[in-house]
Amino acid sequence: MQKVITDDLEALLNILPPPVREPLEQQADNHRLLEIVLDLGRPAEARFPDGEIILADKEVDEADINYVVSRIGSFGDDNRAGIARTLHRISAIRNRMGRIVGLTCRVGRAVFGTIKIIEDLVQTGKSILLLGGPGVGKTTMLREAARVLADDFSKRVIIVDTSNEIAGDGDIPHPAIGHARRMQVKTPAQQHAVMIEAVENHMPEVIVIDEIGTELEAQAARTIAERGVQLIGTAHGNTLENLMMNPTLADLIGGIQSVTLGDEEAKRRGTQKSILERTSQPTFNIVVEIQGWDKVAIRPDVGEAVDAILRGRPLDLETRWLDAEGEVKVEHTTPVNNVRAPQTRPMPRRNRTNRLFLFGVNRGRFEQMAQEMDIDLNIVSNLDEANLFITSKNYYRRKPQKVHEAENTKLPIYVLRSNTPNQIKQLLSDIYPSEKPAQSHSIKAALNEAEEAAEQIKDGETAIELSPQSSYIRRLQHLIAERNDLLSQSTGKEPNRRVRIYR
Repeated sequence: MQKVITDDLEALLNILPPPVREPLEQQADNHRLLEIVLDLGRPAEARFPDGEIILADKEVDEADINYVVSRIGSFGDDNRAGIARTLHRISAIRNRMGRIVGLTCRVGRAVFGTIKIIEDLVQTGKSILLLGGPGVGKTTMLREAARVLADDFSKRVIIVDTSNEIAGDGDIPHPAIGHARRMQVKTPAQQHAVMIEAVENHMPEVIVIDEIGTELEAQAARTIAERGVQLIGTAHGNTLENLMMNPTLADLIGGIQSVTLGDEEAKRRGTQKSILERTSQPTFNIVVEIQGWDKVAIRPDVGEAVDAILRGRPLDLETRWLDAEGEVKVEHTTPVNNVRAPQTRPMPRRNRTNRLFLFGVNRGRFEQMAQEMDIDLNIVSNLDEANLFITSKNYYRRKPQKVHEAENTKLPIYVLRSNTPNQIKQLLSDIYPSEKPAQSHSIKAALNEAEEAAEQIKDGETAIELSPQSSYIRRLQHLIAERNDLLSQSTGKEPNRRVRIYR
């Protein structure tokens, strides 16, 4: 099946005030339109992948805002509304009194045919987890999977739709989901409860869920899978390795625990006494890493893949893509090791020569975090001088001109989910590990260090401080101390908080 794209653009244009709608209707490339922005006291803008255009000289006033609001659905707790039976999304900006002072009217498009690349996996009845960065089509693929299973295979499919992202606004879902049923979620905080309600009340064979992001949602997903219901969902993270490093969501792929082996068993395996092992069966059987609109990497057996990564064994990786004729091509490769460089956004060499170009992110916050981490930042103002482009998730989705320039020049792009200190700290730790060698994200190295420290203390040392680590890794190091009948405590402040092991 060839791809067919439908956007119901006329429905979106009809909610706009005439002075905004009329010049937009005259644009020849509206099939590329991303969103319309209405901010009080500023001219209305239309945003396209390669830039923005001003739609009218007149500034937007309250009457224009009210014109749009009166023609759309109600805003939820997440400040999002929509147009009934479309995928368009209208997001509000409010002042401190709660009055709407800005609107972002984003075009929603249904793309039919995207499921072809993984259709055989969807048919197996196994639970599938989709991973990938923003804007690669995870939600689009979810929507298409729901339609194919409901219409072509007559499955009882229920979509748990937070903020109406999958099936559109209104009580009647968008035709793009076919005969699948949709349960709306009032606020993201209730997503896990609606997941359980769907299983208990409506006897689904398949549940489709977007953005599993909390521990409660991960637990709900496991409960659903244990009842024999097929799950198709998405989660934060680009690769399986990312998910393994996330203590909140690690349960989706079976969880990870530290195990202390006996001397004979450790010798037989040729490993340290403390090793990492998978805790249980994965919630999801298959992981699909979406690397682009027409390219994916497949982990057909998640349990086997996690075990191989923990043991450092090479594992066959299946890559699929669509060629120019729309045919699915498959390639099997065996990496030298399981720590693969990202396929679409390779990070630069990790050293002090990184030249960062910041776009749509808080420079002051970057400089503050760099000072706290004792990192000498090199921020450049010219894109030609940069070897790493850093932007936020919102800006990357909009694809303004600067993002296009970075992509066209093959400049590595790092997308921050948000401008928070933790996100910035994570980025700086990734690209400047030489500044803080002990902040390496290798779980194996951190546990080896803890095991060696325990052996040294047994041999006579009084106390040993380990390298700074995240709270998740510190918890595993405490477990190693406990299993060696030693005491331990965490000392210092983030990002230099570390474990001290002693008698």
